[in-house]
Amino acid sequence: MNLDSLNDLPDWDDDDFSKFDEEGEDWKLKPTREACKLLYKQWQQIVLMLNGAFESMNTEGQNNFSKEYWEDYKGVILGDAFQVAVKIKSSEAGELYIIRMENASIIRKNAQFIASSILVMIKENQINKEHGEVIRAEIDKFRALFKKWVSTFVRDEFEDEWGLFI
Repeated sequence: MNLDSLNDLPDWDDDDFSKFDEEGEDWKLKPTREACKLLYKQWQQIVLMLNGAFESMNTEGQNNFSKEYWEDYKGVILGDAFQVAVKIKSSEAGELYIIRMENASIIRKNAQFIASSILVMIKENQINKEHGEVIRAEIDKFRALFKKWVSTFVRDEFEDEWGLFI
C-alpha cells in the first residue's frame, strides 16, 4: 500500500481564489472562505480514510455479489467523494449564491450516500466495522462544518430561473 497516494485530492491553496477577490472587498468573503477551507480539509481526511478502508476491502464475492460488483461499488463511492471535493472548491470560485446552494445540495447528497454505503459495506463484511464507524464519525464532523459553511452564504440579487433556491 502506497501511503502517499491514499488522498489524491489537491491541497487547499488560498491563491486559487485570489483572482475573485475585489480589492477592498475581500473581508466580506473571509467567513465563507474560511468555513469552506475547513470543510475541504475535513473532506480530505474522509477521502484518506475511504481509500485506506478500501485498500483492505474484502472483494471476494459474498452473499450473491461478485468481486466486480464490489469494485464497481467502491468506484461509485470514490467518484462521489471526489465530486464532493470539486463542488466544495468550485463553490468558492464564482461566489454566487445559487451556485453555492446547488453545490451544497450535491455535497449533501453525496456525503449521505457515502455514509449509508459504508453501513452497507459493514453489513456485507466488505470493510472492517471499526474502519466504517470511524469514517461515519468523520462524516458527522463534516456535517457540522457543512452547516457552519452554509450559514455563511449571503443571498445575492441573481434569480434562480428554476425556482429552487428562492
